[in-house]
Amino acid sequence: MMDLSQGQAEEQVGGNGAAPVALRQLIPAELLERGEGCPFDPAPGLRGLRGQGAVQPLELGNGARAWLVTGFAEAREVMGDLRFSSDRVRYRDATQMGADEVAAQAGAPVCPVPVEARADGMFIFMDPPEHTRLRRLLTGQFTVRRMKALEARVTEIAVEHIEAMRAAGTGADLVPAYALPIPSLVICELLGVDYGDRGSFQENTAIALSSASTDEERARAGGELYGFIARLIAAKRVEPGDDLISGLIHDADPPLTDAQLIDLTLVLLGAGHETTANMLALGAFALLENPEQLAALRADPELVDQAVEELLRYLSIIQLGVTRVATQDVTVGGVDIPAGATVVLGVPEVNRDPRHWDDPDRLDLRRERAPHLAFGHGVHQCLGQQLARIEMRIGFTELFTRLPGLRLATPATEVPLRNDMLIFGVHSLPVAWD
Repeated sequence: MMDLSQGQAEEQVGGNGAAPVALRQLIPAELLERGEGCPFDPAPGLRGLRGQGAVQPLELGNGARAWLVTGFAEAREVMGDLRFSSDRVRYRDATQMGADEVAAQAGAPVCPVPVEARADGMFIFMDPPEHTRLRRLLTGQFTVRRMKALEARVTEIAVEHIEAMRAAGTGADLVPAYALPIPSLVICELLGVDYGDRGSFQENTAIALSSASTDEERARAGGELYGFIARLIAAKRVEPGDDLISGLIHDADPPLTDAQLIDLTLVLLGAGHETTANMLALGAFALLENPEQLAALRADPELVDQAVEELLRYLSIIQLGVTRVATQDVTVGGVDIPAGATVVLGVPEVNRDPRHWDDPDRLDLRRERAPHLAFGHGVHQCLGQQLARIEMRIGFTELFTRLPGLRLATPATEVPLRNDMLIFGVHSLPVAWD
């Protein structure tokens, strides 16, 4: 879960279903779409900016000027500086504006929308202190004891699905057969959601995150998700269990409203399966395409923790979905960013900054560990990052140990990439084994 687990991370998945569509419409495709050349590299437009400055102006399709950050130190600075707001209610993010709104606000002073208190639970789009309270409640549920207890269950789930694949033959699509079920089952059990309902929330989450969806389709999917979670919360108010949602319902003081609980659950449920599922599938693809690295991992299983960190850095599945709004004039990387400007963080290129890593475009599982920003930084750093690491560590270990001779069953160039989604990955990954 990369939310967190998303995961996800708080930096990764939010409740704004319009985000991928807005990005696709407003940001040049060459900054978003991967697959020209190596499928694991940042989009060609992002790579092409390397060496031209860590902070650059970005002209959006609606006429707004934003600022694109591609440097590691500069992105970390923005993520950690509370003068850059995440609050999309009080501060207007240019990627969410129409051309008329942009024109109307041109030259106007930055005046946050007056809101006495946020009544929703979309903490990923909040600033302290409102963010702090909700984040603290969730942190209290993500206990070390609960995470450690999940390790055995993650292993059990991984082994069960590998044995099911083996029993069915010598090939499978790794996405539905393995990568998606592991984090989906785990987040369902953590939240107290019936796994039998996974088809509905997985489909509706995918619709909400797809730039190919129409406004009507996203509205329908969002309504169904809200209705599903509202019914779940009502049931747990009456009959609580030993799960995270029940804990949020019955342990919070003052109590959370239904609206807050629905929003919190939406973020956790979406981030908890989408992000890690894509890291598992794309990570397996990357290792299969780098056989010398896979051989090193198989020869030294203790390398897996290092491998997970390198894959997180190398793949950086969150596209240009992390934005902030400057609440005052701020200088970053020697560039003056005016108050009210939107900053877009190019995380795939940020995690390839040659000033921070040697030979950053090479997958190297033995690379000396250095901080990356796949889980974000600062107050919004991914809440479920430890669970995400557990799922990836166990998922990769079991997959490559129990399926000798695992290989792609289709040419790498024919693997369908998720360029239509906010979270990058593969739509399917046909594999075979001996």
